[in-house]
Amino acid sequence: MSLELLRDAPALEAYSRDVSGLRIVPDAVARPESRHEVVELLKQAAAEKLCVTAAGAQTSTTGASVAARDWLLSLRPMARILDVDPVRQVARVESGVLIGDLQRACAPHGLFFAPDPTSEEECTIGGAIACNASGPRTLRYGATRLHVRALTVALADGSLYEARRPTVEKNTVGYLAAQDPVDWFVGSEGTLGVVVEAELALLPVPPRVLGLGIPFTTEADALAFVVAARQSASVSPRCLEFFDADAFGIVRRAIDDAAWAPYAQAMVYTEEAGDREPPLDAWLELAEAQGACDGDVRVFDGEQALREARRLRHAAPAAMHERAAPFLPQGGRRMSTDWAVPYPLASAALAKARRISAAHGLPDAVTYGHLGNGHPHQNFIARDPSEVKKIEGALEETLRAVISMGGTVAAEHGIGKVKSKWLGLQLDARQLSVLRALKREFDPEGRMAPGNIL
Repeated sequence: MSLELLRDAPALEAYSRDVSGLRIVPDAVARPESRHEVVELLKQAAAEKLCVTAAGAQTSTTGASVAARDWLLSLRPMARILDVDPVRQVARVESGVLIGDLQRACAPHGLFFAPDPTSEEECTIGGAIACNASGPRTLRYGATRLHVRALTVALADGSLYEARRPTVEKNTVGYLAAQDPVDWFVGSEGTLGVVVEAELALLPVPPRVLGLGIPFTTEADALAFVVAARQSASVSPRCLEFFDADAFGIVRRAIDDAAWAPYAQAMVYTEEAGDREPPLDAWLELAEAQGACDGDVRVFDGEQALREARRLRHAAPAAMHERAAPFLPQGGRRMSTDWAVPYPLASAALAKARRISAAHGLPDAVTYGHLGNGHPHQNFIARDPSEVKKIEGALEETLRAVISMGGTVAAEHGIGKVKSKWLGLQLDARQLSVLRALKREFDPEGRMAPGNIL
């Protein structure tokens, strides 16, 4: 085999962590540059009965992109944009392509890839497919799954599997679960095979986009505004992003603007996009009716201003990663929730989660996220393994409450290794059996991404 496996200590250490904070040093690292090299590596691993875990930019918050054992397969060198077809409005890309690079390649054609994980300059297409990533614009456009048209997947034995969505409008052939093989792999976190190429649906860039940063004197008003905006007939948000008082403080520091509503207890960032002039007056009226600090509403209009707004939204998770960094050597880490509930119940769920955290003796979590989808991220910093265990106890109790409200344990980051212990809280025995059956069909020896999901 021509592909070199890296085994020196510095290289292995460089691939031993992802954003989750888990550290597992692989036995070897491969960096294939083509689908042929991926196939040859998987054939070698099959012959030697070794496990393979695929990774992109290792931005997983769930430990999905660190190798529990044997080999880590880094797909970052496979970063070619193979084609952008402006007529069909699709792009063909390798799995290591950064979402930001794809957006720049599509822009001259007046097109864009709708899913927008906040870290688009660090998130690969393969990673987004692996965990069915979403982000702020999910409110309007949905998660990654809806935008994947076809996949080429290298399976555990080194064979290639081509999956393409059916284009018929009616289909009654067999069980629904078997009608669209693309859906087997989106969200499978590398456990069924390695995505080496994807065909993605693109959308026309909206002629007008308006962003608004709306502070509120109380968190309750901010949460009520989110619900009102979702239900309003006069506005059409494509994102509704919530920042609690601590998260809003991080935003102010990031943009060096301590004078922006220093008394506010929460902030909501929203965007409206479309062909017509965004209804700014309607937004301001709705905000005022819900108790917003109307004199401190910030308007982000134009490409440069919207880029600044994107930096604003990324500031909170970036700051939490920095806060956790000093504790990683001691076994501590940042612990971020990914639960979601039906959006009208988000306020009640968040209040319940905070009561549970307080009962476990935890400080208030820094909370931000996609409240338009009922999806907040509570962020805790564990300083050592004992604090990790303490936070996990509170999170499990929170997840039981969330599920009782019709929610989910993982809305956009996947399950990985960190949350696999909670999968059974949401899925019943038959659902788990179906997952295991699909796993056995594609990976009968259990060598693909061990520890992820199951």
